[in-house]
Amino acid sequence: MSDDDILIGRIEEGACFTLEELCAACALEREWVMRRIEEGLFPVSGAAAAEWRFSGVALSRARRMREIERDFDAVPELAALVADLLEEMDELRSRLRRAGLA
Repeated sequence: MSDDDILIGRIEEGACFTLEELCAACALEREWVMRRIEEGLFPVSGAAAAEWRFSGVALSRARRMREIERDFDAVPELAALVADLLEEMDELRSRLRRAGLA
């Protein structure tokens, strides 16, 4: 999977990204992601950085958090909280659509 495949189109369900792919797709510095993982603000699977894998949801979360921090000069903890709330809203909207109520 090339970086262009990640940047364009819809993220495939079950997609799995390395740290380098995530950083490239979101235009993030490696240190930015690592700091948020260490602070418990960002989901990751794998024990060591070389084994870390990120889902498509994590990729969307990274983009949201970066935008919130940048656009509102928010601290990482606030950006993570807002990202949590936006993710919950997305899930609720999806449920409403599936139920035919939206």
